[in-house]
Amino acid sequence: MELSGLEQGILTIVAVLALLSIGVPVAISMIVAAGGAMYLAVNPSFAFANFRTLPFAVTSDYTYIVVPMFVLMGVITSKAGIIADLYRAAHRFTSGLRGGLYVSTILASAGFGAASGSTVVSASVFTKIALPEMKRYNYNLGIAAGCIAASGTLAALIPPSIIMVVLAVLTDQSIGTLLMAGVIPGILTALFYIVGIRVFIAAKPEWAPETGETFSWREKFQSLNQVWAIAFLAIVVIGGLYAGLFAPSAAGAVGAAGATLIAAISGRLSLRDLWDSLLEAARITTVLFFIFIGGLLLSRALVVMGFINDVNGLIGLYGISPGVFMLLVIIIYLVLGMFVDSISIMVITIPFLFPMSQALHIDPIWFSVLIIKLVEIAAITPPVGLNLFAVLSSAEGEISARQIFTGVLPFVLLDIVFVACLFLFPAIATWLPMQMRG
Repeated sequence: MELSGLEQGILTIVAVLALLSIGVPVAISMIVAAGGAMYLAVNPSFAFANFRTLPFAVTSDYTYIVVPMFVLMGVITSKAGIIADLYRAAHRFTSGLRGGLYVSTILASAGFGAASGSTVVSASVFTKIALPEMKRYNYNLGIAAGCIAASGTLAALIPPSIIMVVLAVLTDQSIGTLLMAGVIPGILTALFYIVGIRVFIAAKPEWAPETGETFSWREKFQSLNQVWAIAFLAIVVIGGLYAGLFAPSAAGAVGAAGATLIAAISGRLSLRDLWDSLLEAARITTVLFFIFIGGLLLSRALVVMGFINDVNGLIGLYGISPGVFMLLVIIIYLVLGMFVDSISIMVITIPFLFPMSQALHIDPIWFSVLIIKLVEIAAITPPVGLNLFAVLSSAEGEISARQIFTGVLPFVLLDIVFVACLFLFPAIATWLPMQMRG
């Protein structure tokens, strides 16, 4: 019995999930499933032709040079101790507030998000810096760990966001446009966290005892001496993208070169550190491109077997509205986010969800920002949130899984409220990119 395109597509996606469930890396899972699907659904020649040409087409495309450049920028700023400087400055300016350490963690994470596109790096390093301070002042460790994990996700929206670049590749959208689309949602998410944690502390003051620590204005402004350069670099990169002064590929090069220069001038980057940073950036880039190739092969397999056309036909047949479709998307991400890591969810689902969204005439930029926001929530959703495990690993036994699983829930709630705001006010995601086009 011959299977329809819809049935073949469902079996292919199930195969990917099955491989993931037994521990096969996401890129290999997609490549194996896509290769098998093309081999069986079309013919061996078609499968081999795609495996021969697509990897070269991806890795030789100059547009994607932005990926290693942004990765290198993040690795160097992390190795040079920029996070510690950002946290110290934010802490001094918020020391008079009850729960100031929570607020300083959120602010510093947002600042670091403008210099590093990795949520895991942000969560891991802030755990080493912020968690001991919160423990010293008897903050609730579960809430503290949840704050660090949630704040780390800001790097997924604020440029240069690596996961936003991945999404742009998978959906064939402008990298620069999508990067700018994350600026306002990223800033607003940080504000949501700050206002939200202040409200929670008002109801639960034991979460953040008074520290009694204050700093003079001289000390506050002195702390900015170490962060002005990286702040200037972030403004140049983001401002250059917005103004169209350079393409994303050039922006990545400017960011990486600027971060290297700043770290070297400040005496924080030895030749050994630079070499280690280059190796780390190369390793991360290799993994990301492997995922790109897997996702694009899966997308092509779903198209050629007729899965996308069949699904779009069902949308028309049953009259599924954009609202119902988006509700299903949210449910899929929130459920899968409890069991599958965030980037795996995105590269598996985008090849069929994005074409469906376009068949329903949903704004691609708004849809992309919403997906990134849902990916953020997945990264902090127990029990498999990637950022939660990054914090647990970096805490080295200081907190338990139960503590962080409970402590992150207030931030998950705040994120869900923000998702509702994206539905009510789509311009949050689309206004800035429209200004670029104008």
